[in-house]
Amino acid sequence: MQHPYKFSAAIGILAISLNGCGDTSKIPPQADFGPDPVLAAPETPLIPTMNIAPAEGWPIDGKPIAAEGLMVNRFAVDLDHPRWLYVLPNGDVLVAETNAPKGESPDPGIKSWIKGMVLKKAGAAVPSADRITLLRDRDNDGVAETRHVFLDDLHSPFGMELIGNDFYVANANEIVRFPYQEGQTQITAEPEHVTDLPGGPINHHWTKNIIANEDGTMLYATVGSNSNIAENGMEAEENRAAILEVNLETGEKRLFASGLRNPNGLDWQPQTGELWTTVNERDEIGSDLVPDYMTSVKDGGFYGWPYSYYGQNVDFRVEPQRPELVEQAIKPDYALGSHTASLGLAFYEADLLAEKYHNGAFVGQHGSWNRKPLSGYKVIFVPFSNGEPDGLPEEILTGFVDGSGDAMGRPVGVVVDNQGGLLVADDVGNTIWRVTPSED
Repeated sequence: MQHPYKFSAAIGILAISLNGCGDTSKIPPQADFGPDPVLAAPETPLIPTMNIAPAEGWPIDGKPIAAEGLMVNRFAVDLDHPRWLYVLPNGDVLVAETNAPKGESPDPGIKSWIKGMVLKKAGAAVPSADRITLLRDRDNDGVAETRHVFLDDLHSPFGMELIGNDFYVANANEIVRFPYQEGQTQITAEPEHVTDLPGGPINHHWTKNIIANEDGTMLYATVGSNSNIAENGMEAEENRAAILEVNLETGEKRLFASGLRNPNGLDWQPQTGELWTTVNERDEIGSDLVPDYMTSVKDGGFYGWPYSYYGQNVDFRVEPQRPELVEQAIKPDYALGSHTASLGLAFYEADLLAEKYHNGAFVGQHGSWNRKPLSGYKVIFVPFSNGEPDGLPEEILTGFVDGSGDAMGRPVGVVVDNQGGLLVADDVGNTIWRVTPSED
């Protein structure tokens, strides 16, 4: 039996946590964005900051606020925790309705239990539908008229990729392959196993994203860390906090890049052809640390986790220290704000939106739980010039948190549809939003 004092203390901590205790940001707005963000001194409070926007969902006539010159409409509604998006060549839109695998623990211990209670209040603990849904906009009016169960009985699916007639899905523990014919609305074939990916029983970061190289011979797969700062031991981090390169002919994989705490979004920068990713950085050292980021990914590159952050800034909580690895840590290209949970990434190569968006990156920011005040809960755009970020971000969709501090929605995946509109998966609002030029 748990000691009564410890149990009472845990409940007390939980009660305080749910009310948003902890430190408060001290740096100016947007100081933690860009190629050279402000990095405040680390703070290590007894009780980590836990400050969430409780999940509420959209009122019947509610929607996000689009930037000047843009408008937003509902492409699809009444989905079940839509997280990730993929557009097929014929224009059909695939949605991964998914969440963490059932029965797998994000972490052992009382702190994880408290965090789980907080995230449940944020709408992040619903059962996984384990399904990919196909949405079809038959008349190209920006609203999906039909939907079909494209694939089900999956295992917390996330990333998707079509190569020829082979459709790949990244489950929480493996990559699988299915046959696909253009226009079909459902796949009934059994999955073919391609390769294993790190999974449970502890599965701190379960989302696995994939993207193919130009000739379709390789997949690149994101695998988040199995902890915050390796507190479960480095033996639990094999092939984690990394991007893996998977040979599709043999299923063999190799470490392409490492030290990336939780990479999610993947896309090829159109001007340089470089692979870019969005990365969620570590928690519990203050509201102003550490900025999430987007970066080009170097083959063989090491980006610091867990030993250092944003280049070679040592995290002294990690034992044992590895100074020889810190010396190799690559500084990321562009900070996206502390604790913003930047997940979705899509470079814009279409012509529907204004020219200023061409070659730049749209980023879905799911929103913070470890910061005061809240950060993220929006979609932003980072301008690029000559293949590199150029300037501060523009807010594209806001208004996901209301005046009472409740979350109407939380943006995750972003993708450009075949007409050039921007689609945004909103897992709390159970909606896919579509952003296009305003009609004014």
